[in-house]
Amino acid sequence: MLKDYFDKLYTGTQQDFFELAATNMDQGNRMFIITANPETMMIGDSNHDMDMALCSPDSTIVPDGIGVVKAAEQLGIEMNGRTTGVELSAYLIKHAGATGKAVYFYGAKQEVLDALIAKVKEDNPDINIVGSHNGYSNCDEQVFAEIEALKPDLVLVALGIPRQEVLIHRHLANFDKGIFIGVGGSFDVLSGTKKRAPAIFVKCNLEWLYRILKEPKRFGRFFRSNVRFLSKVRKIKSAK
Repeated sequence: MLKDYFDKLYTGTQQDFFELAATNMDQGNRMFIITANPETMMIGDSNHDMDMALCSPDSTIVPDGIGVVKAAEQLGIEMNGRTTGVELSAYLIKHAGATGKAVYFYGAKQEVLDALIAKVKEDNPDINIVGSHNGYSNCDEQVFAEIEALKPDLVLVALGIPRQEVLIHRHLANFDKGIFIGVGGSFDVLSGTKKRAPAIFVKCNLEWLYRILKEPKRFGRFFRSNVRFLSKVRKIKSAK
């Protein structure tokens, strides 16, 4: 349920979380990170498998969307800004490259995945990419069997919500270590295939607006999920 997600939401700074995730990687710990915006939470509120992933004691929910931050503050939760999935991914890729940790990429179109790997290798010459697979062959179980055999330290899964989170949650118990993150469309940005919102949009927490301006077809989905989200948050607040 929506209230449960707020109860376990990470409230620290983005930089502190980056360092926490990097430390867990260095120490060989297991960590499942869900980067949440209002749509993520609303899907969990109506999808049993996604709800199980969000509520799992093995998952950490971080506020990727400014709507989640503002809603948490309305509920009396002291927040310290967003922790964005694309910046977290970039930080951990760089950290893995600097420390010799193994990385696996799963998801996106093959051309995006190829561009991502080329860009990552260019920026991190010592990066140890132990495997990759595009997200369009409908072979999730086979891919995760390969990931289990390779035992990478960082696994980035770009399959979209809720497929990526449900898949990670289903297989997580088979791993003793590794940082697992569902990263949505981050491969497009990290590869340079798509440009991230200009700095002024990022600074003003208006990346959602930039995406809608670039892709107007997103508006209907964005509007529906956010209106429902705000309505549910108001009900949680009034019930306190």
